[in-house]
Amino acid sequence: MNILHLDSAITGEASVSRKLTADIVARLTAQNPDATVTYRDLNAGVPAIDTDWFKAVRLAPANPTAEQQALIDTSDAFLAEVQAADVLVIGVPVYNFTITAQLKNWLDQIARAGISFRYTEAGPEGLLKGKRAIIAYTAAGTPIGSDLDYASGYLRHMLGFLGITDVTFVPADGLAMDRDAGLARAQAALDQIAA
Repeated sequence: MNILHLDSAITGEASVSRKLTADIVARLTAQNPDATVTYRDLNAGVPAIDTDWFKAVRLAPANPTAEQQALIDTSDAFLAEVQAADVLVIGVPVYNFTITAQLKNWLDQIARAGISFRYTEAGPEGLLKGKRAIIAYTAAGTPIGSDLDYASGYLRHMLGFLGITDVTFVPADGLAMDRDAGLARAQAALDQIAA
């Protein structure tokens, strides 16, 4: 089993999502001692896509400049980690009702036509099939699945668009109102995770 462990919280050691992703990975590796784990802290920086990225990565020039090659290499590295993974463990703290900018940038880097998805006569088809995603969803005041939650549905949709349809949420929501109850909900979901 290859595990890709992604964190995106800006709150460092105070982060509940970071603790949950670590707990999830620990549970998976305990059940699969031969598992390999690739860790990436998206808070360390994920370049936003822009016109330079579009010209380098999307248009794929035959002879890219050094600057374009660097953009290609960065995007390829993010995508290769996902392609190699059997399980993605993603920390999703909710800021302002949605996912972090870093996580959005990562999704933009890996959503690549012809590589991670393609368009067919029947519509788009995800090419990252056969993978599982476990999402540590944390929110101070945004209940998962509520009308205020623009994070979980978007992330489930984007992962599905890329072919990852086996998605499990470990939610610790409502932390600002009742922290203990939110953590208890997460623990109950965590206890249900089997490798």
